[in-house]
Amino acid sequence: MTDIEDLLPQNFAYVILTFIYSYVMLMYLGINVGKARKKYGVKYPQMYSDKENVFNCIQRAHQNTLEAYPAWLIFQLIAGLAYPLSASVLGAIWVTSRFSYAWGYYTGDPQKRMKGAYGYIGLFGVILISLATALQLLDVI
Repeated sequence: MTDIEDLLPQNFAYVILTFIYSYVMLMYLGINVGKARKKYGVKYPQMYSDKENVFNCIQRAHQNTLEAYPAWLIFQLIAGLAYPLSASVLGAIWVTSRFSYAWGYYTGDPQKRMKGAYGYIGLFGVILISLATALQLLDVI
């Protein structure tokens, strides 16, 4: 039987912890949507409100994160397999930025969501590491 240490690179535990951190963030955003549904009277399956802009902003913060999450997961995994420490730092930046993004959006002023724009450092960082990994595997670099 193979040990997990033989399958994953050293320090991959940090990547796993980053994934757990991202799951906590998603649950936090989802719980806030549930609370806002109750507060603003937006019933399921209605996604948005015709009357409550703040609810729509809370919903969009969560929905936008869900839209970006699958791509981030893939690039985070690839980058983490090749460069686990760098990927973990970049991943933590992206996840933390989603809180900043949401808190700005929660004000009801969509422009304030840009407080989370620093997350692009993390996202583009893991994309670039993934690209570099692919090029290394192809013996291009």
